[in-house]
Formats: sequence, structure tokens, C-alpha cells
Amino acid sequence: MTPIEFAPGLVIRGFTPPLRLADFGLIAFDMDSTLINIECVDEIADAAGRKAEVAAITAAAMRGEIADYKESLRQRVALLAGVPATALEEVYNRRLQLNPGAEALVHACREAGLKTLLVSGGFTFFTDRICERLGIDFSRSNQLEIVDDLLTGRMVDQGWGDICDGEEKRRMLLDTCAELGIEPREAIAMGDGANDLPMMGVAGLSVAHHAKPRVREHAMVAIDEGGLDRLLEVLR
Repeated sequence: MTPIEFAPGLVIRGFTPPLRLADFGLIAFDMDSTLINIECVDEIADAAGRKAEVAAITAAAMRGEIADYKESLRQRVALLAGVPATALEEVYNRRLQLNPGAEALVHACREAGLKTLLVSGGFTFFTDRICERLGIDFSRSNQLEIVDDLLTGRMVDQGWGDICDGEEKRRMLLDTCAELGIEPREAIAMGDGANDLPMMGVAGLSVAHHAKPRVREHAMVAIDEGGLDRLLEVLR
């Protein structure tokens, strides 16, 4: 499908806008570099003096150059061993910001009757706070292991599995649709990295936000300039 520049910095493909926001029942968001301005694992690594090393792995994973996302995350988290747990609070308070338009988009979706889902390859310390801050209904992410107030370099298995990767994001979106009694075509999925492609592929509307090239190429909406709420230009 040929992409069309619907407005400056806003590219669409495969549909004719506007769509009705109220025709959807769920919107699923990635967190790092989508809802928020940072990759949390990279910023935690800064406390260990290993940001460049970790960020290089993160960037490759988001571009889709690393086939085994779970292993890439285990490698990055292993490099966090010994970091004080207080570093998480510092990252949240001093470095993390909501991306422009995040609050406006979530509010508009909630007003239209959509449920909201946060699915992240990041960590519960941050997703729990973002969900509370934005009033997000459902979430799934990874839990860092902390012993004696230090990160161990490992993650804790949860009831649903070990690591929230692309396939887990897809599964969580489908499970949430089933719980809500809606079809996946009634869901919107929004992300920026390669691990968002599985959930974007099953959603009725896929949205790339300042995304990696591979993600932009597959998305029905690509927001290349401006905030997340630019999605509302094609959803009324």
C-alpha cells in the first residue's frame, strides 16, 4: 500500500480518514520512547557507567537487528547488577517525562469509551507509575529483581511468563480484547520499535510514533512530527 502524507509529518496508508474513535474499544501503548521520552534500561545503566554499552544493544533491538529480544534484554539487565535500587527513583523523578500529547490522547480515548493498555519491554517500577499517572486500565511489563536494595542483574518470573517481548505484547493485546468482548480489529496499537510489530500486526489500526524505519514501513499511521495526540487528526 502506498503511503500518503495526510498532513505535514503525518503519513497514512491502507485507509481513508477520518475514522471514528468510538468505533474502537481498546488502545495499546508501548512505553519507552512512545509514551515516555526515554529508554529506562539505558538510563538505569548510566548509574553503572554502562549507558553506551546498554544503549547500543537497545537501539539494535528496536531496529529489529537482534532476533532474540529476550536474550538481548537479559544481556542488558545483567549489566545493571549492583546498581542501587534508588537509581530507579532517580530516573523516574529526574529523567522520565511523558512525551508530548500523551495525556491528551489518553484522555480523548477514555472520553470516547476506549479502555487503555500499556505493554512494555520495560519495567514494572515505571509502568506502575505511568499507569497511575495516566489512569491506564491494564498493563504488562518486566519486573527487576532487587535484593538488599541492589539490582541483581536478573528479572523475576511472573504468573504470565518470564519476559514481555513482542510476542507477549501481541498475546496481551489479544487477551485484553477477549476480556473486553471485542475483536482485535477494534483495537489500536501504538509503538516505535521492532518488538511492537507483533501487536501492531493484529490490531485494527497500527500507529508508529517517531519510530524506527522498519516500524514506520508497516504502520497504518506514522507520526513523524509532533505529539502522540496527532493521532486524533485521523480519528474523530
